[in-house]
Amino acid sequence: MAEVIPFRKPSLKEKHKGNTLCRHGHHKWVVDKEKQFDVKAGKLVTIYNCVRCGKKKVRSH
Repeated sequence: MAEVIPFRKPSLKEKHKGNTLCRHGHHKWVVDKEKQFDVKAGKLVTIYNCVRCGKKKVRSH
């Protein structure tokens, strides 16, 4: 069977769902455990990813 594609235009509510909080600085940060060591600086770092918009934040220890 083929994949069904919706032909209707997404509403503004669906298009911007979750982005309004991020635009005002209220991100939903989650720790990324894949990369914990910065090779160039030689330090341990914590990388945070926003679940809603995908923005990254790096904090070194």
